[in-house]
Amino acid sequence: MQKVWEAFINQNSEWKKENVIKLFAEKSYLKLLDYSDFNQDNNPVTYVSWFAAKSYCKSLDKRLPTLDEWEYVALSSEELYDARKLPAFNQFLLDWYERPNSVGLAPVKSTFKNKWGVYDMHGLIWEWVMDFNSVLMSGESRKDVDTDRNLFCGSGAIGANDLMNYAAFIRYAFRGSIKANFCIKNLGFRCAKSVNH
Repeated sequence: MQKVWEAFINQNSEWKKENVIKLFAEKSYLKLLDYSDFNQDNNPVTYVSWFAAKSYCKSLDKRLPTLDEWEYVALSSEELYDARKLPAFNQFLLDWYERPNSVGLAPVKSTFKNKWGVYDMHGLIWEWVMDFNSVLMSGESRKDVDTDRNLFCGSGAIGANDLMNYAAFIRYAFRGSIKANFCIKNLGFRCAKSVNH
């Protein structure tokens, strides 16, 4: 995946590390991890901002998935489109969230292919979605007197219907606490395309 990204920035010089506008990517943009134990060409692209990920997808005539699309596809195990009620599936998610990672990112396609035919929905990296910040409904500051504090971070899931879906709450909390120019070591993206049926 790294070589594909390098080809993109070579064709779109505004996304090279030395050229990117700071409004669109913070200083850790494209910071390299130590991939000495892995095949770097098969690692996911991380340390990339939402703006850069969106631009890359657009260059392929694709887009970032919406939060709802991502969550819908992420419900799937290898055998079921909706695996939320399977204890083993939920345990897999929780095990990934609590497992420390001291060696770096695993290669793409290192986790299972779900019923939709999509690899690595869980167990590899966090992913940008088009409307990642839609979790926060109102207010910019937690000190605003008119702001509902239950909308922020993990509290955004208080009104959820399935309180046992702790893994989903973690994902929402993470998305609700970042800005579009952030570049994080375990945050990458995937592209989506609308199809007519």
